[in-house]
Amino acid sequence: MNGPGIDYEAVFQALPGAVALLTPDLVYADANEAFLLTSGRTREQLVGRHLFDVFPDNPGDPSATGVRNLRASLERVLATRERDTMALQRYDVESPDRPGHWEERYWSPVNTPVLAPDGSVALLLHRVEEVTELLQARGAPGGDQARALESELYTRARELQAVNELLRRAHAQEREVALHLQKAMLPPPRPLGHHHAAVRYRPATEALNVCGDWYDLVELPGRTAVAVGDVVGHGLRAAGVMGLLRSALSAACRVAAGPAQALEVLDLYSRDVAGAESTTAVSVVIDWRSRVLTYSSAGHPPPLLCRPDGTVEFLDRATDPPLGARPDAAPRPQAETAFTDGSVLALYTDGLVERRREDIDTGLNRLAEALARHRTDLPEALADTLLTELTPPAGTTDDTALVLLRL
Repeated sequence: MNGPGIDYEAVFQALPGAVALLTPDLVYADANEAFLLTSGRTREQLVGRHLFDVFPDNPGDPSATGVRNLRASLERVLATRERDTMALQRYDVESPDRPGHWEERYWSPVNTPVLAPDGSVALLLHRVEEVTELLQARGAPGGDQARALESELYTRARELQAVNELLRRAHAQEREVALHLQKAMLPPPRPLGHHHAAVRYRPATEALNVCGDWYDLVELPGRTAVAVGDVVGHGLRAAGVMGLLRSALSAACRVAAGPAQALEVLDLYSRDVAGAESTTAVSVVIDWRSRVLTYSSAGHPPPLLCRPDGTVEFLDRATDPPLGARPDAAPRPQAETAFTDGSVLALYTDGLVERRREDIDTGLNRLAEALARHRTDLPEALADTLLTELTPPAGTTDDTALVLLRL
C-alpha cells in the first residue's frame, strides 16, 4: 500500500498527535512516538498487551469510569464501523516511575476503524489528546469539583446514548417495514419452461441501507426479458420508487422493440417520479430460437455471460448514463451477442461487487472467476455459492439483487 517514495511507517511515527493501533480484541498492535511519550510507556510495555491490562481503572477510585467509557466507544466502532469521538474523559494513569501512585489525567479520545478489503474492521486507530494541563491552566476544578464535572459529562453522554438508542429502534422498525414491502414487490419468478433460473435479494447489514434493488423476468413469445435495477436511495421511499420503476419496465419490455427502447420509455417515466433520478438498470432479452442476447444498460454494472468452456464475457457494449442523467431523453444503445446451450447469464446489483476502498474492476473480476469456477452448478445452488463467496463476513453496506439463468 506504500506509494512511491512514501514510508508510511515513518509517517506514522512522526505524527505529532498521540496515536495507537489496536486489534479488534483490543490488543496493542503499535503506537507512535507521541503516544509513548504522552502515556509514559515504552513500546515493549504496550505492543502485544491488552489495552486495559496496560491502563486499568484506578483501584483506589470506586467511581472511576475510564475503562467502561472507552470500552463502550471501541465496541461501538467495531459494531458500526464508524468513527466515534468521545466526550472529555477523566482516566487516571499509574505513574511508570512510582508504582501504586495514580495521576489524575484528562483525555480527549477519538476512535476510528481501519477497514480490511472485505469491509471488516482490521484495526482500531485510537488517537488521544491529553488536556490535563490545559484544564488546569484554565482553572479547572480539582478534587470533588472535578469528580462532579466528570459525573455531569457522563450523565450527558448517557442521555445522548439513550437518544441514539431510540433512533436505532425507530430505524430498525422502518427497516422491517421496508423489507416487507420489498419482498411483496419482488415475488419468486414463474417457471420459464425447461430453462432454470434463480433469483436472490439480500438486504444490507446497515440499518436503513436496504431496498431499492429489483429484478424482473418476463416471458414473451419465444423470448425472455430479464432486468435488474438499483434506486439510489434506501428505506421506505426507495422501496416505493423501486416498485414503480419495476412495474413500468416490466410493462415496457412487453411492447418495446427491444431493451434499448424499453429503457427509453423507463427514462421518460422516471422523470415524473420523485426519487427516481440516477437510478441504474439493465435489460437483457433472450431469444431462445436464434440463441442471441440483446441488451442495453442505463449506467448499471454489466451482466456476465459464462460459456460452457468457462470463458466469461462482460455485456458492456451498450452502456449509457443512468435514468434522468441527461437534460433531455435520447435514444439508448443496444448490442447483441450469441450464446450456446449450457451458458449461464448473470445479472446483479452493485452490492455484490463493490467494496470500500477497492476498484470496481476487482469486484467484477472476482465475480467472473467465481461464476466460471462454479458454472456447472444448477442456478439455485450457484446463486447461494456466489453470495457466500462474494459477500464479506461482516456483510455489505448496500443491498444485493442477483438473477441467474441457465441458457
